[in-house]
Amino acid sequence: MPAHESPQDRLARAAAALAEAQRVVEARAAASDDVPASRQRTGGRARTRARADGDASRGGAGSLPRTGWAAADPADRPDWALPVEGAHTDAARAGERGARVGEPRDWAPPPDDVESQIPEADAESVARAIVLRQLSMAPRSRAQLERKLRQRGCDEAVAAKVLDRMTEVGLVDDEAYAQMLVRSRQAGKGLARRALAHELRKQGIDQEVADEALGQVGAGDERIRAEQLVAKKLRSMRGMPPEVQARRLAGMLARKGYSGEVAWPVIRDGVDGLPEHQRD
Repeated sequence: MPAHESPQDRLARAAAALAEAQRVVEARAAASDDVPASRQRTGGRARTRARADGDASRGGAGSLPRTGWAAADPADRPDWALPVEGAHTDAARAGERGARVGEPRDWAPPPDDVESQIPEADAESVARAIVLRQLSMAPRSRAQLERKLRQRGCDEAVAAKVLDRMTEVGLVDDEAYAQMLVRSRQAGKGLARRALAHELRKQGIDQEVADEALGQVGAGDERIRAEQLVAKKLRSMRGMPPEVQARRLAGMLARKGYSGEVAWPVIRDGVDGLPEHQRD
């Protein structure tokens, strides 16, 4: 039997074997008129058995009945009456499946509101997994994690308990997050204190914690960063009229949170310092 043969193929092969057996029996009965009576009775039982098996095979389900050749001593069975390997088992399984059709199921689909069915301990595990997943992707403030847990339907009390525990072990630290955010935004995007304060408020950082983190950026740091931004931008604005250059530079610095007191002196020095605008 091929290893890859499916149950349907084995059932079909068994049915074909039984049909062939029935034809052999009928041919022997027709050709042997002088067969002893005992053999004739045996042949009659075989024809009855083969006919019943053929009907069962055509029905597509049901195990072989324990009568006729199936109940007789295997030594007395003819070769054609021996069961095909795998046929009886597959037929029984098919019959079992068929018997279960229409019966009430012993399972039910999961409820729509899964989290309402989760025990409290499991709910905490779910919340903890969500928090750890968020922290594995990037640093987060407590407010960001609270929003994420709320979006995922976590209970507020469970969320608070999990976040409190995360804060105790140092995985959630708004002070460290605020300082990191100020350093990265100021160095990477060149944001001024005003824009940095807006970023901290958006991430839910407490005002006192935000003020402490913003203390890293002094007035001298803002001017140095503004000069770097202006020099970089001017490299792509060569040949433009000075008023156009000044207007575009002012818009860029304003979007990054620089006040006019810081921006205009830097812009004036940058534009006037270009060789194309210097007087002979």
